[in-house]
Amino acid sequence: MNAGIAVPTEVGGTRTTTADFAVTATPLGPFTTLVDSDGAVLASGWTSDAENLRGLIHPALRPAGLRQRDALGEVTSAVAAYHEGDLTAIDAIPVRQRSGEFLLHAWEVLRTVPAGSPLTYTEFAARSGRPDATRAAANACARNAAALFVPCHRILRIGGALGGFRWGLPIKRWLLDHEG
Repeated sequence: MNAGIAVPTEVGGTRTTTADFAVTATPLGPFTTLVDSDGAVLASGWTSDAENLRGLIHPALRPAGLRQRDALGEVTSAVAAYHEGDLTAIDAIPVRQRSGEFLLHAWEVLRTVPAGSPLTYTEFAARSGRPDATRAAANACARNAAALFVPCHRILRIGGALGGFRWGLPIKRWLLDHEG
């Protein structure tokens, strides 16, 4: 793995890490990715504010500090390739998030929704094994810290309305058009 990524350590029984991050220029503006010591994405989004992204990470995984890099190897390459038209470039990038059992499962299901084939929140709830849990499915999208790599932008309201998106509806619309 990337030799520039810090290794987590235990200090006084508390896990402390320094996560690496890089900002990639995209047609939508800056895209920042934070990665764990093994290169797994902890958080990402269309912002240059790495500290804001750090706050989205579950406390058990949240790094104590951040270190900026020019690039993050395969992760940065995948972000650039996706925005340039290789819609599957993000699929093999590892992601690490933590929450309850349903949210973890729902995030894995999101990673199986193919580009160009968005689902409704109701369809996403059913595919996640809880057809009556549309609100829980929407919550999985809202709490997703690893935007793009866990493609919550591929979930729509019934009738095709965009619904919400942490990074703004114009970005969600661009992503869906890009994948369409």
